[in-house]
Amino acid sequence: QVQLVESGGGLVQHGGSLRLSCTASGSVVAINTMHWYRQAPGKQRELVASITSSGNTNYADSVKGRFTISRDNTQNTVYLQMNSLKPEDTATYYCNAFIAVSPMPYRYREFWGQGTLVTVSS
Repeated sequence: QVQLVESGGGLVQHGGSLRLSCTASGSVVAINTMHWYRQAPGKQRELVASITSSGNTNYADSVKGRFTISRDNTQNTVYLQMNSLKPEDTATYYCNAFIAVSPMPYRYREFWGQGTLVTVSS
């Protein structure tokens, strides 16, 4: 089927930067919108950033001006560049994408990655 595999998480100091990557593999025919979510311990999962297939982006207020989402459609990959990281950005970050696995007419299904942990020390 389809797998979404994230990478790039880790431990970083307050004010540091990380870049997350997420690549879709398997029976990928087309990818619509891609998202990054995060979930901190004891909290609900929240939407961090979104990017459409044409490159339009949207961000949560808490990360505007610090995070940048981008994608490489030739590699079926979405990125999240995170700058000026704060301890409150500590969470497991999940990639989410709507992917068609059959030829047109496309029927997009939702897929999730396994998550990558980002820890920001104060």
